[in-house]
Amino acid sequence: MNTNRIAEIGLLVGEPARAAMLLALMDGRALTAGELAQAAGVTPQSASAHLARLTQAGLLAMERQGRHRYHRLASPEVARLLETVMQVASLAPQPVRAPVTGPRDAAMRRARTCYDHMAGELGVALADALQARGHVELDDGAGLVTPAGLDFLHGLGLTGESLSGASGARALCRPCLDWSERRPHIAGRLGAALCSHFLDSHLVRRIGGSRALEITPTGQAYLRERFDIRTF
Repeated sequence: MNTNRIAEIGLLVGEPARAAMLLALMDGRALTAGELAQAAGVTPQSASAHLARLTQAGLLAMERQGRHRYHRLASPEVARLLETVMQVASLAPQPVRAPVTGPRDAAMRRARTCYDHMAGELGVALADALQARGHVELDDGAGLVTPAGLDFLHGLGLTGESLSGASGARALCRPCLDWSERRPHIAGRLGAALCSHFLDSHLVRRIGGSRALEITPTGQAYLRERFDIRTF
C-alpha cells in the first residue's frame, strides 16, 4: 500500500472547497466548473485549479459536451469513500453552539441520493423490507440477491439488463452504512437500479439542486403496495 497516495487523497478531500465540490457531486450528476464554484463558494479560477487536481488524482472524471466541460465522481468507490468520511465526521463531538438544523437537513435525512443509490430513512426502509421478505441478504460489507428476490425485482420491471452492470466489475448488491441512520442501505448495481426506477417512475423527485428526494403521493402508495412500507 502506497502511504504517499493515501496522504495525497486525504489532503485533497480535506480541503474545504474541494470537499464541498465533491459532496455536490454525490447525487451522481455531472456539473460544470461554474456550478461547482458556486457550490464551494470560490471564484471560477480557484474552482478550475481545484478541479484539475481532483481530476489528476483520479477522484473526478471530466467529459466535454459542446463547449462545456462537465465533472463527475470518477467511480462508485470515490462515492463510497466520501460517504464513509461523512459517517466518521458525524460521530465527531459537536460544538456547544451547534446550528439548528433546518428543513433541508430533515429532507436529507428522510430521503436522498448517495451517488447513484438511495439513502436516508427511505433507503434503509427499502433495505429492511427486502431483507424481511428474504429478497436480499446483507452481511458485513457483502450482500446477495436471492432467487425469490430476482423474481420480485423482475416483477417491478428491473430486468436482468438493468442489474447486469459492466462485466461484473461492480457488486450486484452490497450494504452501504448510512451516515444519518447508522444502518445499511443498499448500494451496488441493485441500489443504482432501484434509484433509477424510482426516479424514472416519478415515485420520488429531486428537491431543488440538492441530493434530497421527495416521495410523491404515487411513491407513497407504491411503497405500501409493493414493499409494505407505511412510514412515509
